[in-house]
Amino acid sequence: MGRSTRLLFLCTGNSCRSQMAEGFARNLFGDRVEAASAGTEPAGRVNPLAVEAMRRLGVDISAARAKGLDDLPDPRFDLVVTVCDRAREACPLMPGARMLHWDIPDPAAFRGTAEERREFFARTAEDIRVRVEGLGAELGFSDRGTSPTPEVV
Repeated sequence: MGRSTRLLFLCTGNSCRSQMAEGFARNLFGDRVEAASAGTEPAGRVNPLAVEAMRRLGVDISAARAKGLDDLPDPRFDLVVTVCDRAREACPLMPGARMLHWDIPDPAAFRGTAEERREFFARTAEDIRVRVEGLGAELGFSDRGTSPTPEVV
């Protein structure tokens, strides 16, 4: 078997969207990928509502921690997916990496009741799951992907 594909999901705080994407990639693709996530301005912790939304979908990210690019042991990736416009603008040049961009609204910025916030996190997690499945199909890992091809940066 060949080398695993190295994926990086990058957002601003590394507290929600990129953590969710990393969790889905690990869960869906197993040892076919080495998935990581980071933030351009790490928030310091993973949002508990992100952990809850992922748990409801069968993916445990409770041990995850928010981190920056400098915290990654190996900065070389085959594919970097920015999940927000701010991360795309701040993303450093990563030689040899294919770059994709998904503009996903930040669930941590959503304002509403506690239940409305939980629902927004759940919808965001489902959106990311579909996108990661589509990415897997594009990379040849799965035939379950249903999302359109992500925008190439």
